[in-house]
Amino acid sequence: MTAPRAILIGTMGAGKTTVGRLVAEMLEVDFADTDALIEERAGKVVSEIFVDDGEQAFRALERTVVQEALSAHEGVLSLGGGAVLDPATQALLAPHQVVFLKVGLTSAVKRVGLGVGRPLLLGNVRARIKQLLDERTPVYEGLARITVDTDDRSPEDVAADVVAAVTGGVRS
Repeated sequence: MTAPRAILIGTMGAGKTTVGRLVAEMLEVDFADTDALIEERAGKVVSEIFVDDGEQAFRALERTVVQEALSAHEGVLSLGGGAVLDPATQALLAPHQVVFLKVGLTSAVKRVGLGVGRPLLLGNVRARIKQLLDERTPVYEGLARITVDTDDRSPEDVAADVVAAVTGGVRS
């Protein structure tokens, strides 16, 4: 069975895409982001899928794309923040090397900014990110084999910790 070397999970602003690209580069493997795969398949950006088709349609497409990527992608895979809420996806993640990129509220808000293009951030951005962190962090923690804190750290530093953890190497 083909399996990703590492699967990055976490809320928006955790750095899954940025760190994922760096980790893939360090491991000399390909990088894939499920949100980008969804956009490619749908022919439109995630925010348009939410508006045009609704969150339920987006989540169904996301479930399919994640399932396909878990069985076909051999590199580093970044999942959309809400992908792990699906029980079927949770079951599929169980045998994999899942890395939770943990981010606190202050850092997440700084990184996300005003949330333009993020359909789940309509309204009060800070309050909505706090709500998402509160709801999702226990799920992320339950699925992760490895947790790496990203607060006040460079993407390169976080990526080096991820690589050390997934390869069994020791970080200097």
